[in-house]
Amino acid sequence: MGTQQILLIVLSVIIVGIAVAVGTMMFNAHSITSNRQAVVGNMNSFAASAFSFYRTPLEQGGGGNSWSSDVDDIGVWMGYSYDKPTNTITTVNGTFVLSINGTKLTILGTGNEIGTNGSTNVQGQTVADASDFSIVTTIIN
Repeated sequence: MGTQQILLIVLSVIIVGIAVAVGTMMFNAHSITSNRQAVVGNMNSFAASAFSFYRTPLEQGGGGNSWSSDVDDIGVWMGYSYDKPTNTITTVNGTFVLSINGTKLTILGTGNEIGTNGSTNVQGQTVADASDFSIVTTIIN
């Protein structure tokens, strides 16, 4: 083989290596973004369901314009796999912990993918405030 052919082979291997590395980084970035969006979507859906529970009369199994004394009733109302001892809802996108503080229901969602910081999973928090029926979502990682 001539020197020119060896140089072309080495150059081709370098270009293919760079292309594989860039493709892998793009795939990982998409996985993180996709999981983050799914977690935020779940949290917003849970908050909307919780408001539905809040506004439904007690006679119909709802909260009667009150959060329950605990989140058990809200978790069951949402219809997901709900673990009562830990107040946790589990979906294919991650785990979500519910807590009540006065008029606020806080949902802390943890995804399945490692977040952009490279060490902890994707995480977000949604606060559903019954005093003004607002839903505020914050991305943590």
